[in-house]
Amino acid sequence: MINDRFFRRSYIIAGIAILVVFIYLVRLFMLQIVDQSTKQKADSNALVRQIVYPSRGLIYDRNGQLLVFNQPIYEVTVIPREMRHHFDTLAFCQALHIDSSYFHTRMAELSDRKRNRGYSAYTPQVFMSQLSKEDVSSLSEVKFQFPGVNIRHRTLRDYTYNAAAHVLGSVGEVNQQDLDRDPYYQIGDYSGRDGLERQYESILRGEKGVEVLMRDARGRIQGSYHEGELDSQGTAGQDLTLTIDSHLQILAEQLLGENVGSVVAIEPKTGEILVLASAPGWDPKTLVGRQRGPNYSALLDDPRHPIMNRATQALYPPGSTFKLLQALVGLQSGAISTATLYPCSGPSSTPIKCTHNHGSPVTLEGAIEQSCNPYFWGVFRDILQLHGYGKNNRDFRQMYNQWRDDILSFGLGSKFTDSDVPNQVSGSIPSAELYDKFYGKTGWKAITIRSLSIGQGEILVTPLQLANQAACIANSGYYITPHLVRTDSTQRDQLSSNAPSKHHSAVSTEHFAAIQQGMHRVMTNGTGRWYNVPELGMCGKTGTVQNPHGKDHAIFIGFAPLEDPKIAVAVVVENVGFGATWACPIATKIMRKYLTDYCPTSAAPVETNETNKHKHESKQ
Repeated sequence: MINDRFFRRSYIIAGIAILVVFIYLVRLFMLQIVDQSTKQKADSNALVRQIVYPSRGLIYDRNGQLLVFNQPIYEVTVIPREMRHHFDTLAFCQALHIDSSYFHTRMAELSDRKRNRGYSAYTPQVFMSQLSKEDVSSLSEVKFQFPGVNIRHRTLRDYTYNAAAHVLGSVGEVNQQDLDRDPYYQIGDYSGRDGLERQYESILRGEKGVEVLMRDARGRIQGSYHEGELDSQGTAGQDLTLTIDSHLQILAEQLLGENVGSVVAIEPKTGEILVLASAPGWDPKTLVGRQRGPNYSALLDDPRHPIMNRATQALYPPGSTFKLLQALVGLQSGAISTATLYPCSGPSSTPIKCTHNHGSPVTLEGAIEQSCNPYFWGVFRDILQLHGYGKNNRDFRQMYNQWRDDILSFGLGSKFTDSDVPNQVSGSIPSAELYDKFYGKTGWKAITIRSLSIGQGEILVTPLQLANQAACIANSGYYITPHLVRTDSTQRDQLSSNAPSKHHSAVSTEHFAAIQQGMHRVMTNGTGRWYNVPELGMCGKTGTVQNPHGKDHAIFIGFAPLEDPKIAVAVVVENVGFGATWACPIATKIMRKYLTDYCPTSAAPVETNETNKHKHESKQ
């Protein structure tokens, strides 16, 4: 019995011993394999690992002109563990021209693991960044006095031109969201904050490298460890070639001048965006380096909202430019033909009056030339009532939904999801459900929503969508998704599986010739004739959009040449008045520059007796 008791105790003791050994083995595994901090502390006594930052990719325009490049800067890094003994804080602050309160605040920020999750007292931490050579020159002379302090080379963006700020975007220091989202980043790193810099960040940034240095017992760097066998140089970011024509972009921004508005130009056959200009803008150099923060705040506080990219984010009723689509849908539905006539009584017309007197009845091409409101009201009404009349007619609602679907097929009312254009908004082509909410299911009919017939009311589009509409008409019924990186570039495909594609409108090709001829007549005999260049075969449509907050907005869309379109343009100038007076001359100068390389210098409206005489024709 006694022997059995002692025998059982031996098992217990042996089990305890095995458990202790197992615990020690697990702990040893965690320290040496899973948790690298112990190894890091040991290595840090002899080795220093410094990040090698790659050069960010360059950005070129469609003609190979360099737009964005890199300039050298410096940053000061510290290894907190090496600063704990005999560190002269006062002398260090004097060398960097900072006060001691900044020093202590910054060191506290670096050691806060909530804000700096990658913090280690044994590895370099960015103390100050974006310093010029002049900023660090005084520190370089006395750096040997400060253990744990190093100067590291970095780069910042620089720009060839004061243009295209909205398109290019900017680069700034990463925030906490970036650190949480992507393990690539560490505190003090830079990334694209907006525009194409952000859209193509993963391509432009490249891959970091590391340099492993060896130091002696006093902490002095002795050179590369094992002749650099553990080093990796990293990979430079890839360059981007844009669709933008930099000289055309600069001209567009100059022509907008002090006005608020935008210009978008597209190459119809490819969908390549030649111009994406928004005014007011800013010099992209002002959002570089340590001045970025205060300058960005100033832009946010500017009451004209320069940060907003009006080419892709501003919404406007399309006005008379929408009449072109109204006619196309009318032809497609069979509600009208090219021979259909409608009467017009000028300003006496009802329920929608015309802005001026002209011949009556009006043909389709004549209605486009004269921008006849009653004509397009008649087209809209007859589309919706093609199979019957009345608010309770099921066919009326069906025709409205069909009309809306046909309009949407031109790229209006939604973002271009297979595009690399950043910061788009959708716009709106109102649904039947919206009017049900306003008026009830049986409370509305064609006359209730007649403002849609002339591009007013609840229709809202962006200038990018307007330019794409012009490109679709120029192509006789299709468009290639508007995009900003050249179609022969592989970078866009690497970033997104949605490469720009060909989209066909719901309108058959044969219906476009009459609309194109009508747009040509606008430039030869209509509201655009004062700025027409006859030999270029210009086609266009002016618009003057009602604005409840001030003067009307001026709008123009067009393309050229008629027979072989190479450029489609949309221009919106806010709060200036007539489209023919303000938007049309800007658009024609853009087309002329692109097609002939002639460079006009001003977009101010030409005020002559002749143009004043015909101003009443321009509000269309």
